[in-house]
Amino acid sequence: MLKEVEADMISFARELTRIKSYTGQEKDIVMHIRKKMLALGYDDVIVDGMGNVIGIIGNGPTRILYDSHVDTVAVRDEQEWTVKPFGGELIDGNLYGRGAVDMKSAVAASVYAGYAMKKLKFHEGKTIYISTSVMEEDFDGESIFYECTEGGLNPDFTVICEPTQCKLAVGQRGRALIRIKMSGIPAHGGAPEKGDNPVYKTPEIIRRIEALGNKFMAMEGEKGSLALTCIEVEAASKNAIPSKCSIYVDRRLVKGEDETAMEKEMNALLAGTDAAWEVYKVTQKSWTGRDITLHSFMPAWEIDKEHLLTKAAIKAFSELNGAAPELCKWDFSTNGVASMTRLGIPTIGFGPGDPKQAHCVDEHCPVEEIKKAFEFYIGLAARVSAP
Repeated sequence: MLKEVEADMISFARELTRIKSYTGQEKDIVMHIRKKMLALGYDDVIVDGMGNVIGIIGNGPTRILYDSHVDTVAVRDEQEWTVKPFGGELIDGNLYGRGAVDMKSAVAASVYAGYAMKKLKFHEGKTIYISTSVMEEDFDGESIFYECTEGGLNPDFTVICEPTQCKLAVGQRGRALIRIKMSGIPAHGGAPEKGDNPVYKTPEIIRRIEALGNKFMAMEGEKGSLALTCIEVEAASKNAIPSKCSIYVDRRLVKGEDETAMEKEMNALLAGTDAAWEVYKVTQKSWTGRDITLHSFMPAWEIDKEHLLTKAAIKAFSELNGAAPELCKWDFSTNGVASMTRLGIPTIGFGPGDPKQAHCVDEHCPVEEIKKAFEFYIGLAARVSAP
């Protein structure tokens, strides 16, 4: 089946990489994918209220959702690229461009895998959802949560197609974004004695953040992390004493670290100061005009290696490649945080490309891995059934 679609699939991946699709600006790529799904003979294609496009094949009792997001981070360093970020160039067996790894190669592989499943009749007894979702980069999980609540999808299994170098992902680290707030009294810069500068309250808190972050780095085995990522102030002008100062910290989470543990940790971190903290909420409109809000606490998750989905994935990979897959966990957050933790849907991950290439200059994905992912997605559909 691969030989029949290989050229078209890679051409489609190149087309996708040429379409700029920043978070909240995905309409063009969504419409392009919708057109392709219809041309490939999907049974139904839905663009939902959030702007996700979902191709559906079959109507059987076992329901499998394959998800790839179509949004990318912005290119702010184009002068450093040696290729055009939106050129979709093939060089030495690699597809180059923003989103080549994160994750338009997986979009192409999954869309064509859906087509192949139908041609091979692997969809019989199953309902296959090929989700190409929006707004993942800043709103991890919100697209899948929308699809499965307001959109009415009810999958038995989910495959997150984020890059794994064609290893089998059985979990991920979680993440939280914490905002630490300090208040002051604004004043003119020429009369600082009349104000209370909140920035001057930050050094002790910053030292504590650094110390705790170093403590995490010194731990053995699976571990969380803590890093200061941004400082901002609210002031009337560049010549005014700020009224507020905020420090943002990125906290990566391991399994078992919940919001109760986070609350205890943050209260201890800020003990003896007048600073307050909160889990940061991010709000943005989708390209359809819907307000999307993310509560930025996304716990880690892991699927049991003996789960029937995991075993089916190992079997599918082994039969295709003559050896069992290497197991891994993502060290970043994915849409799986919604499917696995919020919705309780068994979830694995598999996708083409090296995750370290994501968001990087000269981002690129090996074409061979795109083909390998295509074959795996088909093989898994043939081998997994709901109990």
